[in-house]
Order: sequence, then C-alpha cells, then structure tokens
Amino acid sequence: MTGRVPLRHEREGASQRLRMTSVLIIDDHPIVLQGCRRMLEDAGVETVLEAGDPTSGYRLYRRHHPDVVIVDLTMQGNRLGGLDVIRRMHSHDPHSRILVFSMHSDPIIAARALEAGATGYVLKDTSSHELMKAFEKVRTGTPYLDNDLALQVALVRTGLRANPLADLTQRELQTLALLAQGKPYSRIAEELNVSYKTVVNACSQLKQKLNAKSLPELIRLAVQLASADA
Repeated sequence: MTGRVPLRHEREGASQRLRMTSVLIIDDHPIVLQGCRRMLEDAGVETVLEAGDPTSGYRLYRRHHPDVVIVDLTMQGNRLGGLDVIRRMHSHDPHSRILVFSMHSDPIIAARALEAGATGYVLKDTSSHELMKAFEKVRTGTPYLDNDLALQVALVRTGLRANPLADLTQRELQTLALLAQGKPYSRIAEELNVSYKTVVNACSQLKQKLNAKSLPELIRLAVQLASADA
C-alpha cells in the first residue's frame, strides 16, 4: 500500500502541470490544428492557442508567452517561414520550448531546425502516443528526436562537406536562401522584385550547378548548404 500513494500523487502532479501548461500551435492546415488541439485537450492541457501562419503565430507568441510552441516548417504564401519564426522565438527567449511537427524526414532539415532553436522534432506521420511523448519531453526542456532520426542528424552534424556557394551568382544565392526557408516561387519573385519566370530560370540554373535532379532535391540541398554556411 505504501508504494501506491506516491504513484497516485505523481499522476496527479503530472495532470496538474499539464493543466497549467499553455501551448501555441502554428500550422497552416486546419485539420492538423484541430487534431493537435484535441490531443492536447484530451491530455488535460487547458490553454491551447492556434495560428494559421508564422507571422500571426509569432505575434501570439510575443503576446502570450506560451510554455510550448508546436510549429510546422513549410507554410505556403507567407513572408515568414517556419525556420524564420523558430529563430525569432529563440532570439527573443533562448529558453523557448519549441517542438517542430513536420512532414520532412530529411535529417538535414531536422538538423537545420534544431540549429535554429527547436527543442525537438517529430514527424507528422508519427502516432499520437509518440507525439505526446515528444511534447512531454519538450515541455520539460528536454531535447527530443526519435532514435532513427537522431542517429541520422548526428551523422549530418559531424559530416564535413565542400561548400559550392562561391560558384553561384548573387541572384542565385538569394533564390537559394529563400528556397531554404520553404518559400514558393511566387513569394520568391515578390521578395526579389522579379518575375515568376526569372525565378523559374534561376532555379533551373541552380539545379544544373548543384547537380539536383528535381525541385525537392534542390530544396534539400538549399537547406543543407544554408546549414553548412551558418
């Protein structure tokens, strides 16, 4: 009997801590927002804030100072990308607890998010149990990666690669940087004040110079090179 009382108290204490935890979810998919909110509320979290884009998400972050932020990396049609908002939150408060919830399983992208200031990284195809496990770790300030991804990220971080950025033009460098932030062609054209066709042509040149066979591979290389150059 004496061994059961502390366990009950521990469960009650954990439940109380969850109730007192405030969470901000930043994602441009309503279904993801609803699913995360439902999962957190079922677990006992009472304060859940939502934002459909990084800009409004950062405003809510500054206004409410949530205990944990869950954020996607790729959100279309926004000047501020997922990596950008992570950097801003980390710059504002280096102790920010940020969990990336992403479709990208590429360890280079995961490493880039962690370098930007994320505390943990979990994939969108993971189970709700694994997502809550990641959330609990990040909530306590403990870094989280699943075992397979953690090993791959470690290899990425220790690998040394040549940097071919010196071979690119200024326009190509600018385009590559915006691709690394997950921005679409239309947004890149707007930010560089050029036509959509100019961006398409620049990306075609980038694929040739960097030996990328497709746009996804070019984006992957953009993130990798941006990380190596940081």
